[in-house]
Amino acid sequence: MAQNTQLDPNQSVQDEAKTITGRKLRVGIIGTGWIAGAHMDQYKKMADVEVVAGADLIPGKAAEFFKKHGVENVKCDYPSHKEMLDDESLQLDAVSICTYNRQHAEPTIYALKKGVNVVLEKPFTVTLDEAIEVMRAEKESGKILSIGFQPRFDPNMQQVKKICESGVLGDIYYILTGGGRRRGIPTPFGTSFIEEKTAGLGALADIGCYSLDMVLNAVGYPKPLTVSGYKSDFFGKDPKYCGYKQGKGEEYAKLFGVDDFAAAFVRLEGGIILDFRIAWAMNINTPGDTIILGTKGGLRIPSTDCWNGSVGGDLTIYHEVAGVQTQTIIPMIQQPDQNFYKKMRSFLDAVRDGGKAPVPTSQILYNQAILDGIARSSDLGAEVKIEIPEI
Repeated sequence: MAQNTQLDPNQSVQDEAKTITGRKLRVGIIGTGWIAGAHMDQYKKMADVEVVAGADLIPGKAAEFFKKHGVENVKCDYPSHKEMLDDESLQLDAVSICTYNRQHAEPTIYALKKGVNVVLEKPFTVTLDEAIEVMRAEKESGKILSIGFQPRFDPNMQQVKKICESGVLGDIYYILTGGGRRRGIPTPFGTSFIEEKTAGLGALADIGCYSLDMVLNAVGYPKPLTVSGYKSDFFGKDPKYCGYKQGKGEEYAKLFGVDDFAAAFVRLEGGIILDFRIAWAMNINTPGDTIILGTKGGLRIPSTDCWNGSVGGDLTIYHEVAGVQTQTIIPMIQQPDQNFYKKMRSFLDAVRDGGKAPVPTSQILYNQAILDGIARSSDLGAEVKIEIPEI
């Protein structure tokens, strides 16, 4: 019988994996690029997991990937997810989908229809329509679909949620969030992040989805109602910034087809205003700390130099005690970063034990609706309504 496990913050993930018993879970990987390596690294730490199949659109890439990671006896000569799932679905317990953004929806839907559980890397999809289509397949299949938001497992992120749920802030009415990089267009990983045909969205989806999840998850994921959005590509289109370190400035600047900066004003259910901004590149070190304002108190979450799914320092609650304005410092929790492992482990535990998705699509749908709304609003040059049909 499968047993539930909980990772001790002071225990290594390798030690934790050794405590898991029972039949090995059989896993496949679809898309063997950079982020797939992070999935593979975590699977190798788990004594109850066996990676048995892989697929990539580029011939030979999957075989080279598994060779690099020292994993043998993996059937990986499949030219696409369809062939792999047609051949392997009956023996697969789960798949990691690590394709580029515009290929998130199709293999996820196909895997679910084949009866395979899925952990899908962020962002959920590129458009809201795609996300809805995926969720309909999820509902029909009855399988688990979890979205790859590892910052959910950061203890500091969890502390933010606890503070918001505690009532110390009162009724929350305004959130300022975002972040980004002074220079950080991800061209060292090739062009899949920057081309419209593969990425669809840039900084907005790559790191913006994390920033949105931090605050939306903390306040219970209220439904978005309207969005007034903006996005730009000044740095991506400039060969002095995009790809210049790779000696491909002119080439990459011409290929650049997504956003490197985005901002939005979002109205949420419950009278909450969300003020958002995100950047791969900008002429400042940070657009500012995250601020959550409530009727009884306010919370400041320090920004990081390069938004990486955590916080930049101690949290501060501004409130009144016995009529005196004061601040309460919540020290930043310092411990080894095991968030990615916990993301993968929690998904596999749900698969094995018949549990629920650790990061459910029912929440991330609203995240995706905001990203989609920002892009549509920016293209239209006006505020847009967010309308989400029944699924």
